[in-house]
Amino acid sequence: MKIIVTGGAGFIGSNFVYYELAKHPEDEIICLDALTYAGNLETLADAEKNPQFTFVKGDIANRQAVYRLFERVKPDGVVNFAAESHVDRSIENPEIFLQTNVIGTSVLLDACRKYGIQRYHQVSTDEVYGDLPLDRPDLFFTEDTPLHTSSPYSVSKASADLLVQAYHRTYKLPVTISRCSNNYGPYHFPEKLIPLMIINALSDKKLPVYGDGKNVRDWLYVEDHCAAIDLIIRKGREGEVYNIGGHNERANIDVVKTILHELGKPESLIEHATDRKGHDRRYAIDPTKIHNELGWLPQTKFEDGIKKTVKWYLEHQDWWKHIISGAYQEYYHDMYSKKNVLEYAK
Repeated sequence: MKIIVTGGAGFIGSNFVYYELAKHPEDEIICLDALTYAGNLETLADAEKNPQFTFVKGDIANRQAVYRLFERVKPDGVVNFAAESHVDRSIENPEIFLQTNVIGTSVLLDACRKYGIQRYHQVSTDEVYGDLPLDRPDLFFTEDTPLHTSSPYSVSKASADLLVQAYHRTYKLPVTISRCSNNYGPYHFPEKLIPLMIINALSDKKLPVYGDGKNVRDWLYVEDHCAAIDLIIRKGREGEVYNIGGHNERANIDVVKTILHELGKPESLIEHATDRKGHDRRYAIDPTKIHNELGWLPQTKFEDGIKKTVKWYLEHQDWWKHIISGAYQEYYHDMYSKKNVLEYAK
């Protein structure tokens, strides 16, 4: 297969690129990424050594650029990771999220219609379901749970999901959607909870925790997520939604304490901050459907995954220090200013 992976310089997208190159070395992977603040080309340095990998800088909301890429590449499939994804940023500036997450998705779908593909896959989130009460541990999100968004970010992702389903029904476009729980693992951008806590703890800085810290998330190791998406795009039923969850529910405060324990740091570094607006209390996914249909189950327990994640950040300090300093944003220019590179962003 020849697969366009959008947002492949981000956290989950880059892990998926590496997973596909290792799992399916015969496939060709074309990464399309606008390299906004969370896109880091340094993350793909090892992938660029693989002749089956190509990087293209471009914005999924740029129709002409996307069409030129499809016309040249003629992909068999598209996996859309490209998204603005930080809830706090969406509260401050919703329009950017609508532009990328909704308009960008519509452009990709139109390109798929125009040039033809075997599968379009939309990577979504459990946040489209809203939240669950803390006192009902028996409740889980299923694929039939009504959409009930809480933030501009989740609204933009739910809108994109509905658009994807409409293209399947109206135009018979071969699509699938996955909705995952919170991911963690290598290459996670430092503004997110787990990497932020690791990095602050290493510097003996305060660890800011929203509210009482009792908000519960279902944590999914990123490689398990990649394995699930790989199964869906190759064996999943067209038009279907698949929930991907880790069965690893943890309160945020307990996640932070676990990280401190792994690093040998005191809990006195924890500092409670004013809670986020509209902060969902609990997410929990029921992955029964993907297990029954495709045989997928998460392979990584949180206790093991968090150890691997902390170890990765300890061993790759140059990667996240470049991000904190802003030096990573200069990498693209340094790498490509003297090369003949495919640039579709203009």
